[in-house]
Order: sequence, then C-alpha cells, then structure tokens
Amino acid sequence: MLPEPPPLPPGPPVVETEAIVAADAEFAGVRGPTFVRRRRRRSLFGRMFAGTKSLLVDAFTVDDEHPAMQRTWLARLLSATPAWLVSMVFHMGLIIMLGLVAVGAHQVAQEAIDVEMAPYDPSVEEIYAETLGEQLDVPAVGDAVNSDPEMAFDPSYSLSSLPAVDDPFAAPPQLNDLPGDGTLVFSDIDAPSIGMALSGRQEGRKEALMKAYGGNRTTQQSVEAALAWLSRQQQRDGSWSLDGPYADGAMAENSLAATAMAMIAYLGDGHTHMKDGPYRRTVQRGMKALLRHQQKNGEFLIERAPSNHRLYTHAQCTIAICELYGITNDSLLREHAEQAVQYCVKIQSKEGGWRYYPFEDSDMSVTGWFVMALQSARMAKLEVPSETLARVSGFLDMVSSKGGSQYAYQRGQGGTPAMTAEALLCRQYLGWKQDSKPLVRGVAYVADHPVNWEERNVYYWYYATQVMHHMGGKSWVEWNKVMRQTLPEHQVRTGRERGSWDPQRDQWGASAGRLYVTCLSTYMLEVYYRHLPLYSNGIEAAREVTETASAEAAKPAAAESAGEVAAD
Repeated sequence: MLPEPPPLPPGPPVVETEAIVAADAEFAGVRGPTFVRRRRRRSLFGRMFAGTKSLLVDAFTVDDEHPAMQRTWLARLLSATPAWLVSMVFHMGLIIMLGLVAVGAHQVAQEAIDVEMAPYDPSVEEIYAETLGEQLDVPAVGDAVNSDPEMAFDPSYSLSSLPAVDDPFAAPPQLNDLPGDGTLVFSDIDAPSIGMALSGRQEGRKEALMKAYGGNRTTQQSVEAALAWLSRQQQRDGSWSLDGPYADGAMAENSLAATAMAMIAYLGDGHTHMKDGPYRRTVQRGMKALLRHQQKNGEFLIERAPSNHRLYTHAQCTIAICELYGITNDSLLREHAEQAVQYCVKIQSKEGGWRYYPFEDSDMSVTGWFVMALQSARMAKLEVPSETLARVSGFLDMVSSKGGSQYAYQRGQGGTPAMTAEALLCRQYLGWKQDSKPLVRGVAYVADHPVNWEERNVYYWYYATQVMHHMGGKSWVEWNKVMRQTLPEHQVRTGRERGSWDPQRDQWGASAGRLYVTCLSTYMLEVYYRHLPLYSNGIEAAREVTETASAEAAKPAAAESAGEVAAD
C-alpha cells in the first residue's frame, strides 16, 4: 500500500469581516449576529418603499451568487439610501417621463390638423388670389346678376349638411311703405320674416358659392391655416385668451370675448359640435366654455375683464350661440339662445342702441355687434321684437350725416369710413333696398377707402367687406379683388404663429392683439359662403349655383346605382 501523503501546511487564517458575515447570513436566509434586532411590522407605505428599493438594488446587481459582494457602485449607493427617498425619486422620475410622453402625443395631435404654409422666398414670384383660381375664368356673380337693383333681400349663413327645406332661399316680403329717402326704416311695420338657408345646406355648396362669389383655393387655404392656428391656442378648459400664449397679445384679457370670436370663425367655415370633422371637439369644448359664463338673466358675463368690454362680450357670445343653434337645431341650445336675445332686447338704451353698460347710452361700434346678434337670432328663427329693430333705426338716424350716407361713432361727431360701413350693414339688414340713394352714396364713400395694407384697419375692412358683398356688382368685384389678394399675402407662414396675422401697425391691433386681428381676417375670407347676398338677384344666382352643385354631386351616385342595376 502506498503511504498516505503528508498533510498540507496550514493556510493563512481566515478573517471574517463584518461584510462577509452579513453576506453569508443573507445568503443563508438568516440574520447574522451583528444584525440581530427586533423586527417591527412595516406600514403599507413602508413596505412599498422597501419593495421599490429592493427592486432597484437587484436591478443594479452584477449577479446574484453573492449579492453583497457583487453589487455595482449604484447598487451600493441605493442600499445606503433610505427606502422612502429611493422610492420618491423613482416615482417622481416615472411621473415626469409619462408627462413628457403625454405632451408629445398632444403635440402630434395638433400637428395632424396643422396646415403647411410655404416659407417666404424673395426669389420666387408670389402667386395669390389674382392669379390663381377657377373663378377667374368665369364672370363674377356681381357682374352677371347684380345689375338690377329692384329686388328684396334674404340673408343666410354658415354651411352644414342638414336635411333640405322646402325653399331655403325664400325671400321676405317687400317693404314698399318705406320712405324713399331711406332716412327711416321702421315705424309700426312688423319685422320682416327672414329667408333661411340654414337647414338646407348640402356638401359641395360651399365650394360652389366660393367660386361664384370670388373666392378660390388661396382664400380657403388661408381660412384653414387660421383655424389650425386657433386650435393650437385653445386652453385646457375649452376657452381662448386675448393676451396669449401667442405673441402680441391684447393689452387686456377677456377670455370670454376671445372664445366667442374663435367660435364664430369655426362656425363661419361650417364646423359645429355635431358635424364630424377635425374641429368637432374644438367647437364642443368652446361651446361649453361659453355656456359656463351665461347668467340666469341670459347675460354672458365674466368678472376678469375690463368693464367697458361687458356688452361687446355679450353681443359676440350671442352671435356664436345663435349661429350654432341655427345651424344645428340642437334643442339643448335653444333656451340659451333665447335668453341671450331677450337680454339684448331688455337692456337696449333709450337712444335705441347699446354701449358699455345696460340701459346706458349708445355708440355705433357696440350697437353694430348687437344688430349682428339680433340678425343671427332672426336667421335661427328666434323671435326679435319689431319695436327693438325700429328703435335701432332711430339711433342710426341720430348718428347719420350727408343724407344718411355717412355715420359717426356717436351723435354730434363726424362720419368715418369704419362707422359708416358698420351702420350701412345694419341698414341693409334692417331693410334698405339695394337702390336706396343713401345706401348707394354710402357704398361709394366706402369704396373710396379700399383695403390698403399700409393703413391697416381690419375692423373697418370686416364691416366693409360684408356691405360690398351684399351690394354686389362692380362695388363687390373691385373690393374683393384687393381684399382676397392682400389678406393671404400677409398671413404669417412660418414659425409658431403660422396661420395668424400680425397685429402690429393695425389701427386697433396693438390694443386688441393677434387673436382679434386673426379672427376678423378669417371672417372676411369666409364671406363668400358665410352669408348669401341679401338682395334677391344675388339669391337667384346662388340658387342656380347650388342647384348645379347638387346635380353634379348626384351624378356619381346615379352612375353607381345604374351599375348595380346592370350587374343584377
């Protein structure tokens, strides 16, 4: 037998450090002698904190064969940090990361409805409405049909695809008892019925009217870009602001007026809370923001706004709610619209107009907005007392001059182009005939002050554009030729404010701000289809245009039906 090998020499003594003892004890599932302590039952939050810390420590451990000895520096740092602090930092980071993801998704959603606008290139010749658009190849409606002034009127507005009515272009009765000089419009004459085209709108009609009355692809692209800009400015509560978050805001905030103005822009292009489209949700949220501020007496009122904005704001909100109700026939809106109109009637001043506060004084500027509100109510088939309209006419007489062809801000002052345009539009809605001598002279006065970018006044342009559109003929053709060129040409095309208009150097832009200027500019470019011409020769042209559009739209359906029959 082989002898046993000699024993190995003894090795160096093993020094059991505290870390090794702790690691061995942890690996064996028991606590070492240096860690023996009485365990306390942890609370729910304590267990959550400890669990979070344990997960993070394990995540930064190299391997689990000997955890206490193989941890990275980060794992060791986490082990030495209180569990509550580790959990707080981890969950705060998680919340921030989810917030960034949500903001990114919101930005993507906004960009999805954005409108691309080509950047300005000085080396490329600009092409705007005067050199682009099929309507330039056909006679303008104003030239073709507005030569005969012996007609009545029929207002209508904003497009929708609702069921047809028997005769959406029915005109009101002639007002043959009016004085020939046009200085008075109403005495005891009942308010005329208003021909309606609200519930007879069809797809394709907007395009046909735009082509017929002088709009084109360029003007509509400008409208779409403006609506995209407005959508980016809507607040979380559905409202808009006059003073931001965009550049060049107003000097004073009035979110209720800003919301009404934005809503009117969307309604003008046919967007409602009941019609599928990119802005259905936008309009729905805006509508709720408006209704939150309607008082029990019908007034739209917000406390955080300048006191002299009060009745401007109510009139603008009334226009928005009446148009929305008139287009959609949403029964939930009827009571709100009726209460708003009743408040308008109730607070009319003794002079016959409105100004800054209920019952007190009158001026042409505020009164013009109220006449538009009452007209929107009439087009929505809501009751407006004839006495109220007659008193408005009396106020217009007070501020008129030059035989009723020019108008001032208040009685005793001189006439201005802006107040004249606003007053003439009121006169048109209140029943003046197309050939009324004061109206013809007043239109000539307005035509002598055309759109000029170097003398910006979008408030004046807004009212003058409507007057000229209703008047038709050469007056409208010449005015529109400049307007549809100037506005798209100066719309912002790059950066955060693309789609808006710069308020700088506008007569009221510095105080009213970018949203105000953008909304009024948008209204002007929607004029082709927002309101049909008041006088019946324009209505006959519109009837012909829309019947043609309806026939064209029916052809594909008829062809498809014929194909199905042939297949059978």
